[in-house]
Amino acid sequence: MPHSIATVAADDSVFWNAIGAHYAPCADFINLENGYFGMPANPVRAALRRYQDQVDVENSYFLRERWPERLAQVCRALAAFTGVEAEELLITRSAVESLNIVLQGYPFAPGDAIVYAHHDYDSALDIVAQLAARRGVHAVAVDVPLDPVSDAAIVAAYACAITPRTRVLLLTHIVHRTGQIMPVAALAAMARARGIDVIVDAAHSLAQLDYRVPQLGAQFAVFNLHKWVGAPLGTGLLYIARERIADIAPLYADSSHRADDIDKLGHVGAVPPAPVMAIEDALAFHAQIGTANKEARLRWLARRWMDAVRDVPGVRLYTPSDPQRHCALAAFGIDGLSAAQVARRLLEDHRIFTVVRQLGSEQIVRVTPHVYTRAHDVDALAAAIVALARR
Repeated sequence: MPHSIATVAADDSVFWNAIGAHYAPCADFINLENGYFGMPANPVRAALRRYQDQVDVENSYFLRERWPERLAQVCRALAAFTGVEAEELLITRSAVESLNIVLQGYPFAPGDAIVYAHHDYDSALDIVAQLAARRGVHAVAVDVPLDPVSDAAIVAAYACAITPRTRVLLLTHIVHRTGQIMPVAALAAMARARGIDVIVDAAHSLAQLDYRVPQLGAQFAVFNLHKWVGAPLGTGLLYIARERIADIAPLYADSSHRADDIDKLGHVGAVPPAPVMAIEDALAFHAQIGTANKEARLRWLARRWMDAVRDVPGVRLYTPSDPQRHCALAAFGIDGLSAAQVARRLLEDHRIFTVVRQLGSEQIVRVTPHVYTRAHDVDALAAAIVALARR
């Protein structure tokens, strides 16, 4: 499957309106909270319905006779898209499930340390806390600047947290709170030089940023397919380098697979086949856009509203100012108003849906456009922010 197509300008309204016509967002409000999960395009939704009908009609025959090869076919498509081997991939229900599988199955010994960041995903923080409580793993947190001056400064912050007992660096590729893109390849290189494993939480980056999995430089990575890939809700992905699969113990009991078979980690019983089969349709639709084009468009939309409010008195942006350090996700706050108040006023007064996220002791408003988002949608957001700040 091609990873990109001909370059399309981020402001080519003809192309992007044509792409947007393949989506059916709710007409009651402007949805700028596409970070939770990405709306599947209409062809993907139609395929999902067809597949579900087939499964329901053929019943056990489908699961026993057709499903093994269809699942293998989807894994081959994902391998082609991600740039790794199909035998290194496990389809899961979400990045959270993938992260639980790899972290809770990792061969930690009591007293081993894991380095993570305060900005990591909330569920990731819960897993780290559980490892500390149940298995005696020492958890070391890093604070990353909101607007870093260089990749080297970020690498240095993690390097300072490493001790002789550090076994794992847990890294977030795109921070879900602020949209900051972390230099995971540089961090992974630093960790590898010290004999430390890296687990990358790439829940938001797959199909939002133009990269292949080997470029992360890590032997373990987790992804969502129901965000920027555009697959149905409830589809995630786990990558483990072939030579490391045997090191991870199954979270779910399994006696039917070899120690070096990644399928040993996914023995969860019967799963709904239809959403998994529709992953292929999502990849096919994504290929019509091209990852590089999608990344450029999403970054353009984010910059459009941020640049419009950046110098407005009382407005604070929590996303890096360097456009290469963020893509679609971005966050802001308004002096004198809580994040909850801002989000409520945006929805009630301006029909714009956003979400509140926690950032340390603060709450912030996160904004996430999609490829179906139009320029005048983010312009409406900017105008609403200016009006709220002046009020």
